[in-house]
Amino acid sequence: MVYSEIIFFSSFILFVLVILFIDLGLFSKKRHTITFRQSVVWTMIWVSLAISFYFFIRFNGNWIHGVNTIENIQTQIEIYQHPIEIIGLDFNDALRIYNNNLALEYLTGYIIEYSLSVDNVFVMILIFLSFGVDQRYYKKVLLWGILGAIVMRFIFIFLSAVLIQKFSWILYIFGGFLIYTAFIMFMKFIKGKKKKIDPKHHPVVKFTSRFFQVYPSYVRQKFFIRKDGIIFLTPLFIVLLVIEFSDVIFAVDSVPAIFSVTKDPYIVFFSNIFAIIGLRSLFFLLSNIINHFFYLKLGLAFLLGFVGVKMLLPFIHIEISTIKSLIIICIILGLSVMASLLFPKREKKTDKNIE
Repeated sequence: MVYSEIIFFSSFILFVLVILFIDLGLFSKKRHTITFRQSVVWTMIWVSLAISFYFFIRFNGNWIHGVNTIENIQTQIEIYQHPIEIIGLDFNDALRIYNNNLALEYLTGYIIEYSLSVDNVFVMILIFLSFGVDQRYYKKVLLWGILGAIVMRFIFIFLSAVLIQKFSWILYIFGGFLIYTAFIMFMKFIKGKKKKIDPKHHPVVKFTSRFFQVYPSYVRQKFFIRKDGIIFLTPLFIVLLVIEFSDVIFAVDSVPAIFSVTKDPYIVFFSNIFAIIGLRSLFFLLSNIINHFFYLKLGLAFLLGFVGVKMLLPFIHIEISTIKSLIIICIILGLSVMASLLFPKREKKTDKNIE
């Protein structure tokens, strides 16, 4: 990192910690079940913050890497392979094009990550239900899960960026993996298979139980408990570990998907973090309405398939611009939402005996 990158990155992390602290103080002041109205309000707040950051990058994106000359801009274009040309332009015009492209890459990455978060929410709901967690404790688990996810994404994203810089062909592996994932997701949708979680045989549960003392029952919202001089992990902490594990698996899909849009690890990280910090409110929102968007899963499969193909196209010297990618992604998501609303899934009626 250069000095300007350290300053900008540190300021961003401080900003994220401040808003999470505000979230912790206001959103989690009492241990109560979050209402649908509260989840809508907080989802709008997080999305508004993410959109505000888009406009910030659009006018000040050059602050990220300390760009202040036209030579700096050209260097950044070459390093991160931005799909723009500034040859023959003066500094102000080149800076405007550069910042606009960074902002579009961020927005496209954010939409991809936030959309794929829906699938992560599906898994979280299954985890909470499978482990029988009291709804009052969802907030605490999700908060610590988000903090852990931020750390894991930082490691995963910048490690991936280093690998991509040294071995550009790894993008083709990412692309192939995303296409494979999209195919699996599509086939599961067609076959109507639902994800299942077995609490007793989950690998995280088996590993933790083998090396640590685990208390047999929940103790309110505590992660640890001391009894007879021995510190036990509570089942709630095990749930937190399972959620962190699922997020790591989820990141294997979502992070490469954003690298299809931009090779700049800072833009990838920023788009990821804004999607992650809004994940908790999105969870409570979708847990109430998720059954009304039956075709969204299908849309996500097509979205992953598109970004996978996009990562393979440079092999045959074809590029899709950032703005075109954004339009295609919005169309895919829009059609899946419209299909869900126009053709809702009808639940099978079962005959009930009336006594």
